[in-house]
Amino acid sequence: MQIQRSGSLPTNRGPEEWFTGVVTIASPFQAEAPARISGATVSFEPGARTAWHTHPLGQTLLVLEGVGLAQREGGPIEEIRPGDLVWFPPGEKHWHGARPDCSMTHLAFAEKLDGHAVEWLEKVSDDEYRS
Repeated sequence: MQIQRSGSLPTNRGPEEWFTGVVTIASPFQAEAPARISGATVSFEPGARTAWHTHPLGQTLLVLEGVGLAQREGGPIEEIRPGDLVWFPPGEKHWHGARPDCSMTHLAFAEKLDGHAVEWLEKVSDDEYRS
């Protein structure tokens, strides 16, 4: 058994090439092989969001607080709230983040395939975000 105590893992600002606005990534973890799971607690300030991206084995989000938005390519923007569990299937292009007027925090989980859990794509434009 391994316990990583609260506050013992790093907290970092989300890189500008992958996020728009202020995003904080806390308690990131990666299981040791042969396990493939990785994840983090991700907090988005109002209006902040990810870039479009995909996951080779899918991604699960558990919304902890605030109100967020999520969209899969070609679909409507959906509102997500605390307690909501969001699943993006493998390879589905999507983005997620906070509403313009409210922050949002979620737990994000994804499995690695051949050492990679995510493929980052282009940023979500302001027009896409507001549509």
